[in-house]
This record gives sequence, C-alpha cells and structure tokens, in this order.
Amino acid sequence: MSDISHTIANVLTEALPYIQKFNGKTIVIKYGGNAMVDENLKSSFARDIVLMKSVGMNPIVVHGGGPQIGDTLQKIGKQSEFIGGMRVTDSETMDVVEMVLGGLVNKEIVNLIHQHGGHAIGLTGKDGRLITAKKLKQNIVKTSEIIDLGHVGKVDRIDASVIELLLEGDFIPVIAPIGVGKDGFSYNINADLVAGSIAESLNAEKLILLTNTVGILDSNDNLLTGLNAKSVDQLISDGTIHGGMIPKIDCALSAVKNGVKSTHIIDGRVPHAVLLEVFTDSGVGTLITRDE
Repeated sequence: MSDISHTIANVLTEALPYIQKFNGKTIVIKYGGNAMVDENLKSSFARDIVLMKSVGMNPIVVHGGGPQIGDTLQKIGKQSEFIGGMRVTDSETMDVVEMVLGGLVNKEIVNLIHQHGGHAIGLTGKDGRLITAKKLKQNIVKTSEIIDLGHVGKVDRIDASVIELLLEGDFIPVIAPIGVGKDGFSYNINADLVAGSIAESLNAEKLILLTNTVGILDSNDNLLTGLNAKSVDQLISDGTIHGGMIPKIDCALSAVKNGVKSTHIIDGRVPHAVLLEVFTDSGVGTLITRDE
C-alpha cells in the first residue's frame, strides 16, 4: 500500500465512528469572520460542508457578511454607524444589506459548494417567510436610553418546514440572516442569533459558531471547553467572558437549553475547522452543553 493510500485509510478509520454517529443528524454552522474572506479558508470550508453532506449529515449554513456590507457602503459614500455593536440600518442601508447578503455573499457561498461537488440552494429568511422578524431597539445601559436602530431585527419565528423541504431534496441550505416583519419590512438580524434559532427549531445535533478566536479563554489565555450554563454564568460574573463574546455565549446557551445537543465556538482561521470539530474528540474550540 502506498503512503498516500495508507494515510487515507487511517483517516477514514478514525473518522468512521463519527460518520456513523452523526449520520442523518442536522448540524447548523454559522459562517463568518476570516473564514469568509481568506480564499484558502473559503475553499476548505466549502469542502468540509460537501464532505459532511456526502457522508450522510445534514449541514445548514447561516452566514454573516458585515465587512462586505461595510465595504459596499463605503463605495457608495455612506458611513457605517454602530450602536452597542449593532449596525444602524436605515432604508438605504437595508437595500445594501439585502444586495450584499442575499445576493453577492450568499451566491458566492452557493457557487463554492457547487465547485466542490455539492448541491446548495441559497435563500434569505424572507423566502417562504422562513424567518419572521421583530424590530429590535437597542437599550443603552449607561443612560437607559432606547435607540431605534432602523431595520435591525430579532427572530420572532422560524418556519422550519422551508428548511426541511430542502433537506428532503438532498440540498444544502445556505441562509442569509434577513427576516421579514409582520409590517412587511425587511430586517437585518445577527447571524449568530439566526443560526441559533434555526438550530433550536430543528432540534439540531450541533450548532457550530465560527469565530476569529480560538474559543473562550481563561485569565491565562488557556482554552476553556466542556462548559455548561452554571460554569458560563460564573465566567461572566468574574469577567472572564466579556464584551463581544457575551452575545455568542447567550446564543450558545439558548441553543442547548432549547433542544440542541451541543454548541461549539471554534476558530474559523484554522483550515477545515468544521471537520476537525465534527470528526475528532478534542475539536478546535469551546464545547458548551446543557446542564446535567
């Protein structure tokens, strides 16, 4: 047996238990950060998703696109404004968000999956009323002021039947986090929150959040994993988890409290990070499960 054949045989032998374990299971992946802008990482992500589908898993991709939106706004001479980490989204900005997320970014991901042999369908939460949204207003804690962010929303309801129809047709859903309100307006929603809500609605096996960090770190920069609600609450109270990581943690905890088996916050800067998380015991980030 050649060295290459021997290596492939070893890899398949090690991966087989995980392939069997997750066969037929739904895995929701929030795709964002460096993994969306680095060409090599984009390619490895698409390969990962196609491989997962080919061995019997049901991957669902929910993507962001903040940097791409910012670049497009800059090109048309419009300044991006953020309050509490949320983009202020007037009607003109919402048009750009829909064009970039629902058009350029979504179709690029679909095309990448196709290039690697998969069958994907791109959609936004407006398609088939997949995501019904509510208007989100930001509460500024220091002043108790409520700020109107415009077309920024939160998930009100997920119609899982839209996704189930695609999965039954053996497609890979690629979803842009844009919802529609009962008022008929479009709303831009945080991609982590959309991924979490979709995972909850489908009782997914895993929710995987790709980030630009190695995961949750302790005060000595050591990676923390095997967390649950109790341990996370302690880490927030002592300041270990703070700032922009708190919304991701809230999303992760909500998912495992509402039917998702486990959530993984992983480093999207690592090539094939998704496969490493699914096919190895150690993974490449922080694992969060429900309280026992």
